[in-house]
Amino acid sequence: MSFKRTSITSDPKAIASTPDALDTFVPYLMNRIARRYNVGVEDKVRSKGLNVPRLRVLAALAVEGSKSVNDLSVYAISEQSTISRLLDQMTQEGLVERKPNPNDNRSRVISLTPLGYETYQSTFPIMLAAEADMMQGFSPAERAMALEFLQRMLNNIRQSDI
Repeated sequence: MSFKRTSITSDPKAIASTPDALDTFVPYLMNRIARRYNVGVEDKVRSKGLNVPRLRVLAALAVEGSKSVNDLSVYAISEQSTISRLLDQMTQEGLVERKPNPNDNRSRVISLTPLGYETYQSTFPIMLAAEADMMQGFSPAERAMALEFLQRMLNNIRQSDI
């Protein structure tokens, strides 16, 4: 596949009317990339009874530690209501547990169980392999640059009203 370079203009009407408007629209490209990554990973973890939303919960808790449902919805990239339903299932399956929040008896803190952590550890190599496929042909410097750009975009969007 070849990649075409396009001129980028700040005029929204000019961008919207070009044949490659979507190929130069960063959010569209990011969503396509994420979707392809997720489909590839999900195909490989389905046999373990997992899907991408479950992996996000496992990864968020494994890396970030115990979280409230509100915080977990941010890290796991899902609506709070979706996370709550998912946590009900994952609790029944023994992957996560809900404990009273020591700082607020009205809320719960979600943690990985040993089975949840073991499941995360067994699927992380799949996630790494999918990332390696996605980053194939990138030099270490280009990978670092891509990470820097993505982190800056995330920081920018956190600061905005959207």
